[in-house]
Amino acid sequence: MTDGLLEKAVKATGESDFAYCHYITPNDVGATGSHQCGFLVARSCRPLFFPTAGEKGSNMDRRVRIKWQDDFETDSRAVYYGVGTRNEYRLTRFGRGFEFLQPDYVGSLLVMTRRADEEFRAYILADQDDIEDFMATFNLDVTVGNQVIGKDRATCPDRIIADKFARFVEGHDTFPDTTEMADFARQCVSAAHQYSPQTIVQKADTVILRWVAAEYQLFSLMEEKLYRPVYTQPFANCHDLIDFANRILNRRKSRAGKSLEHHLAEIFTAAHLKFEAQAVTENNKRPDFLFPDGKSYHNLLFPAGKLTMLGAKTTCKDRWRQVLNEADRIPEKHLFTLQQGVSRNQLQEMRDEHLTLVVPKENMPLFLPEFHDCILCLSDFIGKVRERQQP
Repeated sequence: MTDGLLEKAVKATGESDFAYCHYITPNDVGATGSHQCGFLVARSCRPLFFPTAGEKGSNMDRRVRIKWQDDFETDSRAVYYGVGTRNEYRLTRFGRGFEFLQPDYVGSLLVMTRRADEEFRAYILADQDDIEDFMATFNLDVTVGNQVIGKDRATCPDRIIADKFARFVEGHDTFPDTTEMADFARQCVSAAHQYSPQTIVQKADTVILRWVAAEYQLFSLMEEKLYRPVYTQPFANCHDLIDFANRILNRRKSRAGKSLEHHLAEIFTAAHLKFEAQAVTENNKRPDFLFPDGKSYHNLLFPAGKLTMLGAKTTCKDRWRQVLNEADRIPEKHLFTLQQGVSRNQLQEMRDEHLTLVVPKENMPLFLPEFHDCILCLSDFIGKVRERQQP
């Protein structure tokens, strides 16, 4: 964890008039060959810099002085490009020696804040624990690339899903276990979008993101109901307050990883893949998914080329190495993640270690193009395993 940086970002965000966060992408750092450089600002985050929306056919800009990491300042430029085919907002001009537009920062989190007196502060969180703790503190979805942080940041789900979620929350006075919440969220989304088992497999990359997002919303509603009576009352002392906050953060992070495994298992089942979750391998290691199963893995007569292992981590920026020794018989490891972008150095290390990332197709453009040969979308991974399981 970067010393004090997380606390500074949280404090500035809490005191801000407007704030947003953004995962740094290859396009931001000019690593995609697009000749663009500077942070892309989502349209929903436009009010941070401009009171009105840009008009197609013309550009507009303004100077903004930003203090970074509570350490140094830049005279930067917020600009709307509307001429020609462009229709985007960017933050540019950071001066010489500005380190955060380097490829090593791809996947890091930019937090930008503005106080009512036009004081802009920005923080780059590169440590994975800092990122997850920041997102958990403000109850943000770790899988979303651009988010406004504030009372109006939540988006309403489909009415059918919202109604079912409301009835579910009303019927529970304690947190359901992770499996129950994951199952219910899937059922609601699948019913609302009329997903058949065939559709789930055909649109696996879209489905997994919708399931994850829906369960996150259900969890947030459940959390609000159960914790509101506690946080609206004074705490007896600082220890009780910190203990309460830590319990919330730990529950959030624990749920995210477990639920992702539940959703993936449902997709693999719909695809009629043979697999075993948490099968035991060497030294009592337990990869998240072993294809076809643990029995085949331990049968030395079973061809190693027909074995596949898959780890599952919501974010992998600093944790991907954990899967490397989970299945010695399988030289090529696979890791599914919702992480939006990883630095060039880490992608090269993954390639050197024969680790293939599996990501939702929507997230593929957020990874450096030169490494797309060692990244699969979820649908392609399913096809690869299916081919290996052919008689």
